[in-house]
Amino acid sequence: MPNTKTQISHEEATIAALKRDPAFAVEYLNAVLADGDREELLLSLRRMAEALGGVAALAKKSELNAKSLYRTLSSKGNPELKSLSALLGAMGMRLAVQPLPKLRWRLTHA
Repeated sequence: MPNTKTQISHEEATIAALKRDPAFAVEYLNAVLADGDREELLLSLRRMAEALGGVAALAKKSELNAKSLYRTLSSKGNPELKSLSALLGAMGMRLAVQPLPKLRWRLTHA
């Protein structure tokens, strides 16, 4: 009898959702940036890379060295702003700065 897989892991489900829904991918990364730490961000970027064809494909699209990108996205990686911007650009995203709600109030009521 063939072994059919009826369940997928959380990792596989997350990657599938990132692959099929660009709006979810944006919200996913924004949530990690708002609440996560460096390790969570790197894990999220690795998942995004997998959803978009793998690190090697993303390295080519972002014009980054594949070996360097693998190191950058490793659990001990520390991406530079230039690399992060190139990587996000290849994913169809960019970094943006937004004021915190309290700061927004202070700026409008100064």
